Amino acid sequence: MSAIRCLTFLLVLMLSLTVALPATAAVCQNYHGHRVCILSIERSAKNYWEYKASVSVDDVKEPTKVYNCRSQVKILKDGTFVPFGDKDPGELICRFFKR
Repeated sequence: MSAIRCLTFLLVLMLSLTVALPATAAVCQNYHGHRVCILSIERSAKNYWEYKASVSVDDVKEPTKVYNCRSQVKILKDGTFVPFGDKDPGELICRFFKR
């Protein structure tokens, strides 16, 4: 009976070690001399050209924004529309996920 318990324990241990946990890795890229990392990103179900993304620039996390790739604007939490600036991370997001 103890041999069966030992074998069962070993099988459970081996199975628990083979289960892979989901990875949480950021997509980082050098962009015009800055390290831009996309920490999280969601595509809009209604407007496929919009992405809700959290990014960091040079390891400084920016607030989550909606990036509208069609109009080249970012929408802040208060609803303000801000056009992409020169070398804006929004350009990288739109180029990276363009189909």
